[in-house]
Amino acid sequence: MLQEVIRHAREAPDKRAVADLDRELTYAAFIEEVVWAASGLLQRGVHEGDRVALFLTNSVDFVVAAFASLWVGAVFVPLATTDPPSRLSTIVSDCQPTLILGHDETDDDTPLAIKGFNIVAMSELRQSPASRLDPVSSRSRAAYMIYTSGTTGTPKGVIVGTRAFGAAVRSTANILGLTTSTVTLCVSPFHFDGSYSSLFTTLYSGGTVIIRPRDALLFARTFFNAVVNENVTYSGFTPAYLRLLLASPQIGGLSNSPLAMIALGGEAIPAADLRSLWAHAPRMRVFNRYGPTETTICVTDVELRSDALRDDTIPIGTPHPGVSFYLVDDGKMVDEVNTVGELHIGGDQLMDGYWNAPELTARALSTDIVSGETLYRTGDLAYRDLDGNYVYVDRADRVIKRSGVRISLVELSGAISSLGAVSSAACLSFDDGGKLGIVAFVVPESDVSTLDLRRMASELLPGTMLPDRFDLVEALPINRSNKLDERRLLHDAGLEPARAGARPGVSHRS
Repeated sequence: MLQEVIRHAREAPDKRAVADLDRELTYAAFIEEVVWAASGLLQRGVHEGDRVALFLTNSVDFVVAAFASLWVGAVFVPLATTDPPSRLSTIVSDCQPTLILGHDETDDDTPLAIKGFNIVAMSELRQSPASRLDPVSSRSRAAYMIYTSGTTGTPKGVIVGTRAFGAAVRSTANILGLTTSTVTLCVSPFHFDGSYSSLFTTLYSGGTVIIRPRDALLFARTFFNAVVNENVTYSGFTPAYLRLLLASPQIGGLSNSPLAMIALGGEAIPAADLRSLWAHAPRMRVFNRYGPTETTICVTDVELRSDALRDDTIPIGTPHPGVSFYLVDDGKMVDEVNTVGELHIGGDQLMDGYWNAPELTARALSTDIVSGETLYRTGDLAYRDLDGNYVYVDRADRVIKRSGVRISLVELSGAISSLGAVSSAACLSFDDGGKLGIVAFVVPESDVSTLDLRRMASELLPGTMLPDRFDLVEALPINRSNKLDERRLLHDAGLEPARAGARPGVSHRS
C-alpha cells in the first residue's frame, strides 16, 4: 500500500491527498511529512515491531502518524480520545507503546491514565530525515493493532498484519471502483477500523481524503455542507449514521449533490432506511460491507439494488478474493441454501492473533474444521441464498428462542420498522424479572401510541414474536463508533440487559 501512495506522489505531486479544517497536503507534501515523522520515530528509538499509540482525533495528524509508523515497520495503535481513563489505562498498559503521539495541545489535556508514558506532540516529531529512508517492506510484520471489547467487556488487541491489511484495502478499492478522481469524506472515528475502508482505500487509489471533526459530524448539516463544498463523491459510515442523515431537512438535496456512492457497515441495514435513501437519491450507489475486526476491516463489499431486494432481505454478498467463508452448525458444515449456520472466515485477511493472549487466540481461531486452514469463529449467524450471496441473520447471542420459535432481534427490528407509522425501530432483549423480555424502541413517523403500535405489530407478527413492551423515543442514539447505543437505550428506559441465564439456547436449524 505504501508503494502505491508513493507512486501517486511521484506521478501527481500537486494533487490534493488529505485535508482537514486546519491544513491540507498534496501527495508530494504528504510523503514529505510522513518521511519527516518517520525520521522522528527512528530518532526516538522506535524499531520495527514496536507499538506506537496514536492519541489523535480524526485529522491530517493521524494520517501522517499512521503512515510514518508503517514506514518504519512499527505497529500503530489508535486510541479513542473520548475513552474513559480506565479503558485508556488498560490499553496502554497492555500494549506498552514505545511512545504515544498526540496533538500539540495534548500536554494540557492529557488524561492521567497515559501521562506516565512517553508522549510526543506531532510538531516535536519533525526531524531531519536520513539521507535515504526507504519504507520497511517486510510483509510478515504487523501493521496495526485495534482494541475491541467484543463480548467480554475487556479490551483485547487484534493484531493485523501488513499482508492482511493490504489485501483488504486492495479488494475494497477495486470492488468500489475508487480512482484518482474519488473525493472521500471520512465520517467514522479513526480508532474504529471501519473508517479504514474510506481512509486508506482512497489514498491507495490516488484520491482525496476530506476530514471533519467528529463532534461536528454529529450534526447532519456538517456532512451535507462538506459534500457540496468539497465535491465529495464517496463516503462510508454506519446505518445508524444514515438514519441521522435521513432525519435532516437537507436530505432532499442529496440527489443534486456530487455524492454518488456510499458504503454502509458495522450494523445490519434496515430495508426501510434504504428505500428512504433511494426515494431522495434514486441514482445513489449503495454498498453493504461486512467484516469483524479480526478479519481486517471488511471481507465483503456488495452493491445493493432496489429492484433486487427480496422480502426486505439485505445480503452481505460474497467474500473478497483470497477470503473463504464456511457455515458451521453443531460442528458440521452447512452446505444447503437458506440454512443458518455460524460463519467462519479464513484466508488472506485473517488477523495474526490477539496481543499477549495465546489462549484467547486459540479459542477464536480453529484449525480442526477444514483441513489445512485456520478459521476465525465470528459468532455471527448467516445463510447462503439462492443467488450464492451470504445473508447476515444476527449475532448468535442475539438470536433467542421463545415458545420454540427462533427470533432474530435484527429481523424483528426490521419488521417493526416496516410499520406505516414508524420511522425507525430497534428491538433489544432485557431482563424481565429473570425472564427474557423484548422491548421495541420506536421513533414514530406520526402521532401514534404504544397501543397502536402493538395492534399494528400483531397484524404482522405471530404472538410469540411480539415485543413485551414498546417505548417511543425521539431518536435512536449512536455511540462513539457511530453504532446504535444499546446501553443508553436500555438505561434511559430503566431496563437491565438480559442476563446470561435468561437466554434460551440458540436453534441454528429451524
